[in-house]
Amino acid sequence: MGEYHDTRFTFDRRREVLWKTLYDGYFRKLIDDGDCVLELGAGYGHFINQVRCRRRIAIDQWPGFVKYIDPAIEAKVTRVDDLSFLEDLSVDFILASNLFEHLTQTEFATVLSQLKRKLRPGGTLNILQPNYRVAYREYFDDYTHVAVYSDLSMCDFLAAHGFRVVECKPRFLPLTIKSRFPVWPGLIRLYLALPVKPLAKQMLIRAVAEDGPA
Repeated sequence: MGEYHDTRFTFDRRREVLWKTLYDGYFRKLIDDGDCVLELGAGYGHFINQVRCRRRIAIDQWPGFVKYIDPAIEAKVTRVDDLSFLEDLSVDFILASNLFEHLTQTEFATVLSQLKRKLRPGGTLNILQPNYRVAYREYFDDYTHVAVYSDLSMCDFLAAHGFRVVECKPRFLPLTIKSRFPVWPGLIRLYLALPVKPLAKQMLIRAVAEDGPA
């Protein structure tokens, strides 16, 4: 797993700028001070380190991620399909950014089954990842992508596994920060406010569990 972070997904401070602005300009309004927030596949911690709430949890199977995580955050080295360490009905907000395309459908279904038990009533699963419908040319430039999802197939997969989609944005963000365009907070805020987002190839889907623990 370390090889991936040495090649395809190296540390880049531009992601800190991006995620701080995304949190301040979009995600903060979705998280209350008393919430418990879980980030699946936290990587360099660019999202979870920005969050301010009662409890923060970050998991990743890459052992090196721990050194990037705020010490006040509960950091757990584990596979995302093993959430046995986490109490049922304990999480209000879950983020999975650029994660599920790296899992097989069987692994993804296992994750969803566990998340249904971990989410509190009304808690949300928030998915940000490439939308194959508009990112098909670049989708497999990442050699670790093993599953293909468009906005439609992701919504259907969630529904088939007990989740109800409450928001779907097929075009939310550009695919990567590795472009000729600068990563500036003002430009990011302007982009988030645009009714039509040029070059957007990542989708954002928010869903709630239809029922609680079995």
